[in-house]
Amino acid sequence: MQKCRGVRGATTIEQNTQDQILSATQTLLITMLTQNQIDFQDIASILFTTTADITAAYPAKAARELGMQLVPLLCFQEMQVEGSLPFCIRILIHWNTSQPQDEIQHIYLNQAQQLRPDLSQK
Repeated sequence: MQKCRGVRGATTIEQNTQDQILSATQTLLITMLTQNQIDFQDIASILFTTTADITAAYPAKAARELGMQLVPLLCFQEMQVEGSLPFCIRILIHWNTSQPQDEIQHIYLNQAQQLRPDLSQK
């Protein structure tokens, strides 16, 4: 039986440029999709968040450029918490799957590996 599961991921950029935002987001998305064998047709929606220092582009544009024309996408600004990781892009994919929750591969790249070292080493 299929259920809706969450697949998490995060990455960082070095500068607030459209190229870096789109490139880092595409790399993260492709890794999340590949590692979990996710087909676009099985994605219910994707939420993107960025820290307040990322303003040059919407990360959802990277998904559209990958061909996700029918997947509902939404971008948000992350809470501003003192001492939090700067230049961070986070993704939550809502995936319709029969995959057990403990077999889902959550992906953390670049400096975002420090957010979840327990999952980054998987």
